Amino acid sequence: MSLLQVSSLTKKVRNKTIVDQLTLEVDKGEILGLLGPNGAGKTTTIRMIVGLISKSGGQVLIDGTDAHAHFEKVMKHVGVIVENPDLYKYLSGYDNLIHFSRMTPGVTEARIREVIALVGLEHSIHDKVATYSLGMRQRLGLAVVLVHKPSLLVLDEPTNGLDPAGIRELRGHLKDLAHKEGVGIMISSHLMSEMEMMCDRVAILQKGKLVGVHKISDMADDERTQVRFEVDRPDLAVQILQSIMSGKEITTDQQNIQVHIPKAKIPEVSRKLMASGINVYGVHSVKKTLEDKFMEITGGEGH
Repeated sequence: MSLLQVSSLTKKVRNKTIVDQLTLEVDKGEILGLLGPNGAGKTTTIRMIVGLISKSGGQVLIDGTDAHAHFEKVMKHVGVIVENPDLYKYLSGYDNLIHFSRMTPGVTEARIREVIALVGLEHSIHDKVATYSLGMRQRLGLAVVLVHKPSLLVLDEPTNGLDPAGIRELRGHLKDLAHKEGVGIMISSHLMSEMEMMCDRVAILQKGKLVGVHKISDMADDERTQVRFEVDRPDLAVQILQSIMSGKEITTDQQNIQVHIPKAKIPEVSRKLMASGINVYGVHSVKKTLEDKFMEITGGEGH
């Protein structure tokens, strides 16, 4: 059984459907990304899952338990950050952790020290939060939601406002939590390159509907790829490619020829080009990115 199961989740406001019959799941030890243009329903979905707003229909199961019927029970196992974490800036990072840990019985001093080390705040934990950078506040917020050992993390745009170094640090912490600690993570973001590096799967939303769920590894292992040949006689190269790759889309850009072919065909095509007297200076695979996939599925809407 999946750690999080969302079935036919729906949100309607007056006559407008914000989230429409959404069904997805998150397993233990994986990071699922929610991806979509502004207004796609990402934040509304997250808020319904964690009980911050009511749902119009559907069901949310966390570890097999109905999150609506047994809200307090299931939320003991969930950590949530919606945008920037709310912290007491006039207190130290350590005092913030002590304060929030008191909301859950059984949190030990050893566990507090453990999460401080986990998010890398050992050297600044006794400084006031007012002196923290945005990245440090995000890490402290992560420590706050981890202190009670949640099995599920739900994070809405946690990289907002972070610089590249802060995003990289947060990504590392989340991947360690998922792949080493077995925590299931659902995360939304508009940074597609970051989602590609962080997530195991992405769920693409458009106008409140789920339009696809894709494994990042499947994209990397695609048998067909865009290949760019750098040649000295592009016009002749196009003629030869057209003769052996009939019906395939071929594009040219100065000295480069680009074609969508199986990887296994690359040596054969290279040999035929050179046998025709064309110098091939380079062969480059152009990997299809998550952004490319997103554009294909959504037609570029909201990009």
